[in-house]
Amino acid sequence: MRYVVGYTPTDRGADAVALAAAVAHAQGAQLDLVYVVDRKTPYVAMNPDGNRVSAEEQKVLSAEREGMSLVPKDIEARFHVRQADSHAAGLIDAALEYQAGLIVVGAASAGLFKRYTIGSAANALLHASPVPVALAPRGYRRTEPVTRLTLAVGQRTGAEAAIDVAVESAKRRGVPLRLVSLVELDAEGDSGENINAAHVHANTVLTAAAHRLPEGHHVSVEVAHGRTIEEAIDDLEWDEGEVLIVGSSRLAEKNKLFIGSTAHKVLLALPVPMVVVPREYERTTTHPGV
Repeated sequence: MRYVVGYTPTDRGADAVALAAAVAHAQGAQLDLVYVVDRKTPYVAMNPDGNRVSAEEQKVLSAEREGMSLVPKDIEARFHVRQADSHAAGLIDAALEYQAGLIVVGAASAGLFKRYTIGSAANALLHASPVPVALAPRGYRRTEPVTRLTLAVGQRTGAEAAIDVAVESAKRRGVPLRLVSLVELDAEGDSGENINAAHVHANTVLTAAAHRLPEGHHVSVEVAHGRTIEEAIDDLEWDEGEVLIVGSSRLAEKNKLFIGSTAHKVLLALPVPMVVVPREYERTTTHPGV
């Protein structure tokens, strides 16, 4: 099992490495720290005489030392330099070549602490990646194993891939699975019907998920509501070691990501990491997902 980490020698890169370590722990997963350089930038992998190096080479060597020093000693990791037209393109190419089950990146540095702002690289990934993408909130430094998975359960069709990844990942890790349905209340009328429908749908998914998990595996359901999606997110309790899983928008191409408006609202309010699963993504033994 391999996870690609989009690394840059910044706080955002450190966030990504920490999250990758957290999801890799207890999985026997290898981390591939990928440092993307512009295809137009001259770069030599190793100076032939082994002595003098260019400024660009020195920058890469420093990034490798810093990045690898952040990886816990009990996790196998490798550092790669890839030339590409964009950061997102380099990470996607690496994920496909290494048959990675996940691409991990940090939130943009302008975000509030423990909150997200989607930078250009992350935004490009969320519109094009063929594998799940994990986003680390700004300031994320926890490397201990994930303690709970939460699946955002929408009422629209097309969420099967996210449900599959969440259930199988919870089973493989042996961690509790929480199903959450978010309801944005109608300020002009009675939202009781919407809340009731959310409960019915979430419990339907709960029943199906429970049948796929070992007997005694803890699985629960919650319906959170508020005047806004952000308010509903704030109404929920979040474990320090939790990860939220969502499916990509129904507008996404097959096996590609596309983050919809609701998921975007969730992302902006979320205090924990978030994994977005491509529509119709199929897990395999070489692409096990989260």
